[in-house]
Amino acid sequence: MDLLNTLVDKGLRRELPTREEALAVLATSDDDLLDVVAAAGRVRRHWFGRRVKLNYLVNLKSGLCPEDCSYCSQRLGSQAGILKYTWLKPDQASDAAAAGVAGGAKRVCLVASGRGPTDRDVDRVSDTIKAIKENNEGVEVCACLGLLSDGQAERLREAGADAYNHNLNTSEATYGEITTTHTYADRVDTVGKAHAAGLSACSGLIAGMGESDEDLVDVVYSLRELDPDSVPVNFLIPVEGTPLAKEWNLTPQRCLRILAMVRFVCPDVEVRIAGGREVHLRSMQPVALHLANSIFLGDYLTTEGQAGKADLEMIADAGFEVEGTDQVTLPEHRSGGCHDGGGVCGSESSGGCGSDAAPAASEPRTAADARTDLVAVRRRGAGTDLAPNA
Repeated sequence: MDLLNTLVDKGLRRELPTREEALAVLATSDDDLLDVVAAAGRVRRHWFGRRVKLNYLVNLKSGLCPEDCSYCSQRLGSQAGILKYTWLKPDQASDAAAAGVAGGAKRVCLVASGRGPTDRDVDRVSDTIKAIKENNEGVEVCACLGLLSDGQAERLREAGADAYNHNLNTSEATYGEITTTHTYADRVDTVGKAHAAGLSACSGLIAGMGESDEDLVDVVYSLRELDPDSVPVNFLIPVEGTPLAKEWNLTPQRCLRILAMVRFVCPDVEVRIAGGREVHLRSMQPVALHLANSIFLGDYLTTEGQAGKADLEMIADAGFEVEGTDQVTLPEHRSGGCHDGGGVCGSESSGGCGSDAAPAASEPRTAADARTDLVAVRRRGAGTDLAPNA
């Protein structure tokens, strides 16, 4: 297929595909899906070999968020039966992180619900970062605390944070339909603050919220322009008690096309399969490793994931290897932050939002197809007396 040959060539050169090419990936047929995976897999292996980076989430503060993000079980007014607790103490968070590190995680992601941290919250998280670093040699720490105020990213960096996560989630055009208590521009601003402070920026998306192909391409092109080092791709977990509980729009094939499109647009960044892979990729999870070079180990913030042992077996059975703390995740040319000339900073990504769109590849799923049995609220790990899943 000429399209795939073109995309592979561009991916190996770090050249930005056209929007029409990105849309065409999402519109490929099931007959062509393995060809798409094989092509994107060539780009993935060129930059990352067969390594898989493991990340582990620690939910520092769960529930009771004042923001109204429609996808989130911790949102304002959520009726989801999730765990709710205030800030974990540094030693509690460090113990939780140690479980993930023992399971093979290279990065620990510290997440707290809320609009953004107060200065006192930054002090709390700084103490937690220091405790984790002292007890786990070589581990990376990423903070995800919401919208940042001036100077907070610098303080987290001084405390030892390596990265900061703040996702764009969806396209600018449709952002207001998902969240009203803050703006898309607020999110872009926080990613910029992380960059400016010398933190590795982590920013991604959520697929499956009813968005169009054009929305998916638009947000991925926006991410390329922001130039994060890692792009988490979340697949919506429709949790009962949230406004999007009935949005079951994804198939395993659709998820693979989305991951392939992200890999072609962001060829040399850490593409991470984040929330929802067990629910939507299901038995196709090992195939997705040919597209993404990073996953979360074990459970998520408020829902349960695949058993950590099963994650490790899946990686080995698929012929991949877990990335060690002594290995550098990113290609050498990305080691200094935002990068020059090769289009990596998204300098070619101007233009409209995919107005020449190709048709959608498949019909959306219906509620009758929903695998609600695969959604389980987290009842173990951080905030409980039960051992974590790692």
